[in-house]
Amino acid sequence: MERRNPVTIVDVAMRAGVSPGTVSNVLTGKRPVAEGTRQRVQRALDELGYQPNLLARSLVNRSSNTLGVVAYGLEYYGPSRTLVGIERQAAELGYSLLLDLLHGPDSPDVDAVLAELSARRVDGIIWAVHEVGDNHSWIDERRLRTLPPIIFLTMDRRPGASIVSTDNRAGACIATQHLIDAGCRTIGIITGPLSWWEARERLAGWRSALEAAARDPSPTLVAEADWSAASGEAALRALLERRPDVDAVFACNDQMALGALRHCHATSRRVPDDLSIVGFDNTPESAYFWPALTTVRQHLAELGRLAVRQLHGQIEFRLNGGEAAQPSLHLLQPELIVRESTIMRQNIAAAPMTN
Repeated sequence: MERRNPVTIVDVAMRAGVSPGTVSNVLTGKRPVAEGTRQRVQRALDELGYQPNLLARSLVNRSSNTLGVVAYGLEYYGPSRTLVGIERQAAELGYSLLLDLLHGPDSPDVDAVLAELSARRVDGIIWAVHEVGDNHSWIDERRLRTLPPIIFLTMDRRPGASIVSTDNRAGACIATQHLIDAGCRTIGIITGPLSWWEARERLAGWRSALEAAARDPSPTLVAEADWSAASGEAALRALLERRPDVDAVFACNDQMALGALRHCHATSRRVPDDLSIVGFDNTPESAYFWPALTTVRQHLAELGRLAVRQLHGQIEFRLNGGEAAQPSLHLLQPELIVRESTIMRQNIAAAPMTN
């Protein structure tokens, strides 16, 4: 049987009535192509059954078309949703992913992970490991220059590091300000573990909003938990024992807010009449809590997509002769989703309190 030669971009170009360069631009996304032309090329690709020769492309471009993703905490909503965005944007740009999951945020395997990814000649790395304690102390400008381009997610600023993150402090501010505007008088906070940079940022946002409103961000209003629903329940119990005057709580993720709601139901404390609760994350289930949870939405999938686009730009910069792109910081702004767990209290605040 006669062996069929593989379909080339020249064959595709002839079928679509365009130049081979246009086909290449459709495949790589390096240059914009008019939508009608792109669709014509895509039809020709599909009709001819074109399969790209990835090995040849990598040799020509000095690129493996692979991104390394180092991650931890995929059991949490935020990291798992961010990974979805990373995968989708990577696929659109023609990259495959090499995923390396750390066993803990303070894993001692950083050197081994970086060496393995470099040996596999990944084009770039997304470091999707939360900043916890000093687990990012390995990052310095000189070391970064010896590695493939790296984008870091969700950490504090560092010289030479390119970072993409949610603006956690701003999110906490809008959550707390919502409770202030609603007429709540004593606003507590249930934080995540304060060894986490995100938790400290959200605590700082709560404190900043209270201070701007001439409220006292007393340490007695702070209860630390561990992101879980069980810890949120225990934290609210301890907070109310210490400060029974609390009439609102900002829980720094939706799972802890769920635990807080459970404590309220168990103690016949009405939400939002007796206690308003705001969460953070806007998990899909939060709209179905009882009552439905007011929360702060993070654009988590977009966070992952933006990280890939930023990394792609750095990779292209190097392939075009640049030594290293300038470090950058991109903060995605969260938004408040108002539901039934908060209430406007202006009239309630003016009314006399009764037993």
